[in-house]
Amino acid sequence: MKIVVADASHIKFAAVISQTITESAKVRGTGIAKRTPEYIIQRLKNGNAVIAIDGDSFAGFCYIEVWGHQKYVANSGLIVHPDYRNQGLAKQIKKAIFELSRKKFPEAKIFGITTGLAVMKINSELGYRPVTYSELTDDPQFWKGCQTCKNFDILTRTNRNMCLCTGMLYDPNQTPSKAEPKLDKKSFERLKNLKQTLLLKKKKP
Repeated sequence: MKIVVADASHIKFAAVISQTITESAKVRGTGIAKRTPEYIIQRLKNGNAVIAIDGDSFAGFCYIEVWGHQKYVANSGLIVHPDYRNQGLAKQIKKAIFELSRKKFPEAKIFGITTGLAVMKINSELGYRPVTYSELTDDPQFWKGCQTCKNFDILTRTNRNMCLCTGMLYDPNQTPSKAEPKLDKKSFERLKNLKQTLLLKKKKP
C-alpha cells in the first residue's frame, strides 16, 4: 500500500474515485456532495491531493481546495474504497493530506465539514476543533459545492449558518491548550444527534 501525492499519472482512477464517493453517499444515507470524474481529474493534476494505491488498485483519496487567497484550505473528498475499509486507512490518508496542507500552505487555516463521526474524531486528534460556520471561509464557491448534497435545503434554510455537517477548523496560529481535552466519538455522536433532531424536525411542515 502506498499513499502518495497525486499527479496526472493517477487520472485513470478518476472514474472509480467519483463512483466510490457516490456509492458511499447512498450507503450512508447522509450528505456527501457528488464529485464528477472531471472534477476529480483537476484535483489529481494540480498536486493538491493524496491517493492510496495498492498495486494497480485504487484504495483511497482526499484533496485540498484553496479559498480566500490562501487564507483557508479545505481537506475534502476523503474516501476509502469498500475493499480497504476498517483497516485504519482513512486515518493515514487524513494525516497525509493534513501534512501536505501544512507544507504547501503553512499560514492557512485548515477546515472541513462532515457528518462522519470517524472523520470528526480523526480531525480532533490532528488538532481541529468544532466551530460555527461563521468561522469558515465565506467564499460562495465553496458553499456552492454543497448543492449536490441532499441536505442543501437545510443549509439554505438556515442562511448558511447551520447544517447536519459539523464544521471543524485547525488554526496554525492558535496553540491548543494541553488541558483542553480531545473530543471523543460519543461527544460527536451527541452533537450529530442534536443537530438531526433540531434541523430535520424543522424541515417538516
